[in-house]
Amino acid sequence: MRRKLTAEQVQVALDRLYRAIEKQLPSDCRVAVIGIRTRGETLADRLVKRLRRVHPQLDIAHGVLDITFYRDDLSRLRGAPLVRATEIDFDIDDTWVLLVDDVLATGRSVRAALGALHDFGRPKVIRLAVLIDRGGRELPIAADFVGQKLSAAPGTRIQVKFRENDGQEGVFLNKKNETPAR
Repeated sequence: MRRKLTAEQVQVALDRLYRAIEKQLPSDCRVAVIGIRTRGETLADRLVKRLRRVHPQLDIAHGVLDITFYRDDLSRLRGAPLVRATEIDFDIDDTWVLLVDDVLATGRSVRAALGALHDFGRPKVIRLAVLIDRGGRELPIAADFVGQKLSAAPGTRIQVKFRENDGQEGVFLNKKNETPAR
């Protein structure tokens, strides 16, 4: 495991991501920020807190999306998949939705998230925000807002760690067969 970004560099990437989102935040329609479990959820929490603090006049809904049953590799996963609740207790029809994830790589998680979201309604628009874009797309999916672009060789995994989930902050590079850092 090798550290790619320190806690300070993660904060710089978060600030860059926030500023990009803020520039395009609509004032003429409802806004919802929905994080993809698990670290997309944490990133969405942070973005929502800051948006609500800076823009208290906006009504910003906040939700969490579990994409487990929408994954195209579900049958390939060993053991029973960990399924957690999706928490979207608001109407997303005609809403400006900001879908949030920690790392964008192949695009398959985002494709699964789009399928799951459409079970809840028809948003006016969906925008994608990611902390890290590592490239390596297998599907034609691109983020609208990116905190940091990092390249990684095939056979490696970029792992984001947040204090809330992991007790530390940083971005790490793991070889695929290497046990992820705890």
